Amino acid sequence: MRTIEWKDGLVVLVDQTKLPNQVVWVEMKNRDEMASAIKEMKLRGAPLIGVAAAYGLALTAFHSKAETREELMRELESSAEVLRKTRPTAVNLFWAIDRVMNKARETAGTKKDLVEAVVAEAQRMADEDVEVNQKMGKHGATLIEDGDVVLTHCNAGSLATVDYGTALGVVRAAVEEGKNVKVVACETRPRLQGARLTCYELMRDNIPVTLISDTMVGYVMSKGLVDKVVVGADRVVRDAVLNKIGTYNVAVLAFEHGVPFYVVAPTSTMDQSRTSEDAVIEERNPKEVTNIGSERIAPEGVKVLNPAFDITPLEYVDAVITEEGILVPEVHLKQKRND
Repeated sequence: MRTIEWKDGLVVLVDQTKLPNQVVWVEMKNRDEMASAIKEMKLRGAPLIGVAAAYGLALTAFHSKAETREELMRELESSAEVLRKTRPTAVNLFWAIDRVMNKARETAGTKKDLVEAVVAEAQRMADEDVEVNQKMGKHGATLIEDGDVVLTHCNAGSLATVDYGTALGVVRAAVEEGKNVKVVACETRPRLQGARLTCYELMRDNIPVTLISDTMVGYVMSKGLVDKVVVGADRVVRDAVLNKIGTYNVAVLAFEHGVPFYVVAPTSTMDQSRTSEDAVIEERNPKEVTNIGSERIAPEGVKVLNPAFDITPLEYVDAVITEEGILVPEVHLKQKRND
């Protein structure tokens, strides 16, 4: 089931803030509605955010009242800037916007030709996302053995993509191959994507899952209850992986306990022009930490630090699984040799 679709000039998507209690489909009619949906995390996950941004530009083109191609290009440039400002960390957002805008610039002809090209490119990107995830799943499944218990952090499943998933795509592919695989899902404070979304997905697909609090990772590893860690990524730079806050904790604990730590990320998430020193970490609303839902759990006036992502150095990463194959970071090999 696709989490986002283009339907006759509308973009229909699952409102993930309502899960797991309700499955609510909402319609995006214009760029501003799409930008708000990304900011409010009605949709989230690096690959899905990228496709959503592309669809935001498609909405601009499809509903434009511009009389000329040049006027439409100015509208697209304006929409691109609005969408770029929604969330700063996941590179897929910027990659997708650049790809659609480059397609628009190179499209000759009339305004109608430009509209058709932008919409077609966004739809092409959505289809490609599913194909890429399935390829990553097949590559990653070779690292999963029958009987493995896989720990994952946050949600990197079909809900974080157009369909199939990145980290959960590896689990899904292993199960489809007939392997008996179980999952341990971290709750993923403060927004509880693991508890709400990962558990929902896996239970829906009849894949065994056990939910733990984020503070239990060291415990389950020390007890030998986890065989592999598989997570997604929001940006992979030259020396590190940027992913949901708490990923670094999991990686360090996995390293200390000898548990392989795998990152699943399409090449569109790779940003080899930057290092971790260039990373922009999104700081989100303090209420995500002080409240659970509408219930306040912290005293009024307390200071809050709420980064949405953290940085995991590549020496903690055993392999990065992409649609093109499995990559082993050189820095990890060097550390292995030093050990």
